[in-house]
Amino acid sequence: MPRFKPEDLRQIGYTLFEKAGCQKEDARAVVDHLVESNLFGHDSHGAIRFYEYARAIREGRFQPQAEPQVVQDKPCMAVVDAGGAMGQVGATFATRLAIEKAREQGVGTVALRNTSHIGRVGAYPLMAAREGLIGQIFVNAGHLGYQIAPFGGLDGKLSTNPMAFAAPRRNAEPVLVDMTTSVVAEGKIRVALNKGVDVPEGWLMDANGNPTTDPKDFKADPPGAILPMGGVVAYKGYALSLMVEILGGALSGLGCANGSRTMVSNGVFLNVYHIEHFVELEDYYDELESLIAHVKSSRTAPGISEILLPGEPEFRSAERRSQEGIEVDDTTWETICEEARMIDLDPSEWDDLKN
Repeated sequence: MPRFKPEDLRQIGYTLFEKAGCQKEDARAVVDHLVESNLFGHDSHGAIRFYEYARAIREGRFQPQAEPQVVQDKPCMAVVDAGGAMGQVGATFATRLAIEKAREQGVGTVALRNTSHIGRVGAYPLMAAREGLIGQIFVNAGHLGYQIAPFGGLDGKLSTNPMAFAAPRRNAEPVLVDMTTSVVAEGKIRVALNKGVDVPEGWLMDANGNPTTDPKDFKADPPGAILPMGGVVAYKGYALSLMVEILGGALSGLGCANGSRTMVSNGVFLNVYHIEHFVELEDYYDELESLIAHVKSSRTAPGISEILLPGEPEFRSAERRSQEGIEVDDTTWETICEEARMIDLDPSEWDDLKN
């Protein structure tokens, strides 16, 4: 299993996406996002997407030269149509616009459509939090609807429908909530398939509704399904998933799950809040730090050494992987190399970058 320094993995990605047809700055936006996902420990949204995106460009499903356009603009809100642009390009554009509106009006809401796959959704609220604002995002997959079973159902009818939230702290990394409304992201099933390993119990059921740990059951014919988040209260994850469909799909104008097995674009609904339009900034920080201290003062359960905040595992992973490097499983690396050859790149030139 090859291991890469983050900067080397980025360079591979830049070369791949520029050759695939992306403008230089867009290639960097996409690749920086994906490598950061690997650093954060979310390999399901990292380099494993290199070949998926490059293939989508080659097949004409993603439009690497497209530029996002504002099609509806009001003081506190906007609608952006990205015209099929790379997802990270469209979502970054929409987030910047929401931040600008929040700075002026206190709240900025932007709906985004036709923007391919935006990747790890937590990246966009985190952009706002790093600028001292609170960010929130809801993301569906348009008409895609076959991966997640509704509560009480046996068949996949919904997408993973993630949501994320980030809030700044005074002298520390932001609080970062980044979650699917399903038990797990579909990409993590893909990682398990590429590695040839089982998944944990409670993630999947096969086509007959039986619990399974074999990721191949998810891709079988007929297919299995990922479960909604919540275990014995999975109706909560199911309900949240429908909420995301309405906000990210219906309100963005992209559309909601209808059984399609092909994802053309995410539908996105972003909110950014300017703290000082609501309360004094120092009062906000005082209350947040008091809350965090209170929560972390809990006694820990057996086997648990520390109470962590949402986001702390990701930030610690990034620090560790920045030093140790990023592992890319053999199947993912071989497929990246295959896609590189399809666009007349020679992946043997990258051999010296492997650790």
